[in-house]
Amino acid sequence: MPQGHIARKRFGQNFLSDPNIIRKIIEAIAPKPGEHIVEIGPGLGALTVPLLAACGHLQVVEIDRDLIARLKETYRPEQLTINEGDALKFDFASLPAPLRVVGNLPYNISTPLLFHLAAYADRVRDMTFMLQKEVVQRMVAEPDSEEYGRLSVMLQYRFNMARLFDVPPGAFKPAPKVTSAIVYMQPKPASECACRDEALLGKLVTAAFGQRRKTLRNTLREWLSDADFVTLGINPQARGETLSLQDYVQIADYLALRS
Repeated sequence: MPQGHIARKRFGQNFLSDPNIIRKIIEAIAPKPGEHIVEIGPGLGALTVPLLAACGHLQVVEIDRDLIARLKETYRPEQLTINEGDALKFDFASLPAPLRVVGNLPYNISTPLLFHLAAYADRVRDMTFMLQKEVVQRMVAEPDSEEYGRLSVMLQYRFNMARLFDVPPGAFKPAPKVTSAIVYMQPKPASECACRDEALLGKLVTAAFGQRRKTLRNTLREWLSDADFVTLGINPQARGETLSLQDYVQIADYLALRS
């Protein structure tokens, strides 16, 4: 694909250009003919070209009109289905399942985009993304660590995840100021996502991490009394980052059964 496109800050554009990193990412995805692969933000085609070579047809989601025009000039419709618009608002249920979702996600929308994609987990086979290293660390973080938070709990509820390898700034043009990392996400079976009220789970986790320095007695006082903490076997003086995913599911189920 021709170069010369000026990266746009408002779209968080940094284009991957290192052939060795591109090869490693494609090896991690291991695309095969006939698979339903969708690439978010194909950009200048660094991943698009080798993905198409392996699978024959690709869905892409792109917001930048200049890049969309280039894609249309470069690829035939039978090779590339271009979904024009914002990935944050895109209905991934409109694509054939099971989906394999890949992409170099814009850093400025990565967290809301991950939550948006989690809503389609039942239609997804797996997802392989490049993100800011700090975001990936938060996604896979263990309880009682600095990185552990709302993103960790809510994504770990829906996915098994693994940080695969880091990508240095020099692998991009223009080079970002941060190191990136590749993360692999595989939806858990429905039987493992069995919280009685997922919306309540989300509210509890948001509240528990809303003010990290405060104890659970303060952050969850809307839902739990001291007697409830005793029943649950959870220390009300603890902070949100000390609870495991299973602890949060236990609290949500306890409250759902009580209501």
